[in-house]
Amino acid sequence: MPELPEVEITRRGLLTLIGKTVKSVTIRHPTLRWPIPQHLIQTLPHQTLHSLNRRAKYILCEFDTGVLLVHLGMSGCIQLLDHNYPPEKHDHVDIEFSDGQVFRLRDPRRFGAVLWIDNKDNNHPLLNRLGPEPLEDGFNAQYLHKALSKKTLAIKNAIMDGYIVVGVGNIYASESLFRASIHPETSANKLTIKQCEKLVSEIKSTLQEALIAGGSSLRDFFGTDGKPGYFQQAYFVYGRTDEPCKVCAKPIKCIRLGQRSTFYCEKCQKR
Repeated sequence: MPELPEVEITRRGLLTLIGKTVKSVTIRHPTLRWPIPQHLIQTLPHQTLHSLNRRAKYILCEFDTGVLLVHLGMSGCIQLLDHNYPPEKHDHVDIEFSDGQVFRLRDPRRFGAVLWIDNKDNNHPLLNRLGPEPLEDGFNAQYLHKALSKKTLAIKNAIMDGYIVVGVGNIYASESLFRASIHPETSANKLTIKQCEKLVSEIKSTLQEALIAGGSSLRDFFGTDGKPGYFQQAYFVYGRTDEPCKVCAKPIKCIRLGQRSTFYCEKCQKR
């Protein structure tokens, strides 16, 4: 699924829409993870897009009277297209702007979301309890060590918990733990402050490198310009079961943690 780098890349690709006015809204399939508010067809036309922000894996589109909250789900992407470009089977929502550009949400598996917040303070149950952004200063070793101090779950599951830190999904959790030399099954509360320092540093650098590479395109993710990302070419462990570790040449292992495939090197990431 699209993770933080892919969502941030999508947000950046939409920035050209800021200052433009909505002409029309088309909802073809209203049943995503939650029903798309039908009032958007009447609410959004003639409103101006003032800003585009990201919180965790949500894109927040600020208009005159509220905020459109968009999540790409498991397989979604947003493309900017000319209004004459015909929709395809999984194209669920179009927001056409006055200059003819169309914000089009494609979501084959329909786990995404398009919701409306009536105010501009981003006060929504999906946002209220989220942890810090991993690329911001508030996510540091001292914070992480304290947040994990009473957590007995596996560290990989802990850093994928959006109440602890947002946006670290399955791909980047596996990659960051390898880079930090931490076994994914290690109990979260067993990490030392030095291990937390290393893990925080590797989460930040892994996400930054993914942003530079345009994200990871494994199945469905493409940027707003239709181009794929290339970070998957730099993976150390993710999706590389039985392939040799790039550091020690031992075969990469795959286990299930939290119902997700988890990749690691048993030599480089000893418990």
